[in-house]
Amino acid sequence: MIPLSAIEDTLPAMELTLATPALLFPAISLLLLAYTNRFLALAALIRDLQSRYRDTHEETLYLQIENLRRRVVLIRNMQVLGVASLFLCVLCMLLLMAGWTLLAQVLFVVSLLLMLASLGLSLWEIQISVAALNIQLSGIADDTAGDMAPREDRDDHPPPAP
Repeated sequence: MIPLSAIEDTLPAMELTLATPALLFPAISLLLLAYTNRFLALAALIRDLQSRYRDTHEETLYLQIENLRRRVVLIRNMQVLGVASLFLCVLCMLLLMAGWTLLAQVLFVVSLLLMLASLGLSLWEIQISVAALNIQLSGIADDTAGDMAPREDRDDHPPPAP
């Protein structure tokens, strides 16, 4: 086990008051709200796609559901890390009130690292979401490319007026 004096020597001089971890509360709360909203939106979309897949068995619907499944797992992990960060902030404040400054500092640093990991997962989930949207939009662009052809080249033009 590492002696506490070695930890104290490696940590930079940091004054941690009750106000410091309390500063993270609004940020963490807003992030958790945003994560929950994303989760609920994806859950509704998955239910809709699953219902449509049961009727049609389209492979594209299945692939979209699998993509959404990965994103839901990422969001769940983002939420877990965010809640753990908030939990450690509260614990840090309790330790500060009890006078255990060094342990409070360590827990605060761990709390920040958990929040950083949560934000990293959020970036990853956003990248997956944007990639899926780009695939969807490219399909629309392919479908409308034929609509942009001159009228005489299209098969669906109406007969000339008499």
